[in-house]
Amino acid sequence: MRQWAIIACGVAFIAGATRASAQSVDRTLERELTLLEMKSWEAWKSRDSSFFRQFLSDDHVEIHPAGISNKTAVVASVGTPNCEVKGYSVGSFKLTVFNETTALLTYRAAQDTQCNGVAVPSPVWTGSLYIKRDGRWQNAAYQHTKATDPPPKAGQ
Repeated sequence: MRQWAIIACGVAFIAGATRASAQSVDRTLERELTLLEMKSWEAWKSRDSSFFRQFLSDDHVEIHPAGISNKTAVVASVGTPNCEVKGYSVGSFKLTVFNETTALLTYRAAQDTQCNGVAVPSPVWTGSLYIKRDGRWQNAAYQHTKATDPPPKAGQ
């Protein structure tokens, strides 16, 4: 009987350590992807299309109020003066990890941006889907939706 108790405790310990390790990895990955996402906002503000050539996957899909676009269209658009980003703020980041190569970063963004003289919706809830290919995380899909609710309070 004592042997089974020791085995059960060992299994519980290993399971707990595995969960703690996974949570640590998730927090590390969340920081990594949040940093990438914030770099993308800065690159968009500064019209740095070269950043997006590396950041976006070749099969990237972007869904926005004007329609659906791909990597080629996004890279071409970013480098033009069509959009002016005067300022932005991002927060309430949450990471959902599907497997070791697929993760979704969701967050809230507010921005003072105009594209072709039209204000970009703000604030928005955003989803950025990342895939890991060739040893690096790439943005495979991006979508934002106009927010109608207040941002969540800390801890929600």
